[in-house]
Amino acid sequence: MRNQPPGLSIPSRERIREAAKVLFADSGYELTSTAAICRLAGTSESQLIKHFGNKQGLLEAVFQHAWEQINPAVQLATESISSPRQKFQVMVEMVPNFLGKDEQLRKLFLLEGRRIRNVGKHVVLVPGFLEFVNIVDGILQELADQGELAVAPQALRSAMMGAIEGMLRDKMLARSMAFPADFSDADVRSLCSAFFNASLRL
Repeated sequence: MRNQPPGLSIPSRERIREAAKVLFADSGYELTSTAAICRLAGTSESQLIKHFGNKQGLLEAVFQHAWEQINPAVQLATESISSPRQKFQVMVEMVPNFLGKDEQLRKLFLLEGRRIRNVGKHVVLVPGFLEFVNIVDGILQELADQGELAVAPQALRSAMMGAIEGMLRDKMLARSMAFPADFSDADVRSLCSAFFNASLRL
């Protein structure tokens, strides 16, 4: 065990998942082979199949692991806040900040998260993402129940998530492909705040 290569003391499931995150982000999901993932992880394809079933299951595991970090943090940060407006604003701040700490995960969220796979039959919607949607909907429903929301809660949730994803994706493309998106993180937060405030009853 003393002569083991660095990292091999980590369980093979975690090594495979982390290797997949790196390669999916660097080369894209479609161009990444399971053999390459297992080489980087220092394990066999039989272990990948054992833990994840296939490459699709591995991508889902990468996303699920991320949401398992995000959701408890959001719940912990908002549970002591009584105002649903403040809860929503805290949550909108937290998720981009979380993604800002992990470039590879941000690329996967923004470029691979909503792609249609399996000949148009499947989009990755892991339980952790659906749990996050439920958290957001719960906060917005509180606002609606208090008569503070001027639009349907789920419509606002979809619009806000789409706007945030779109702005973060364009910023990422601006760094790698000279896409015209010369705005700051502060601009993203400001627009989200304006968007949210415009959806409230005066």
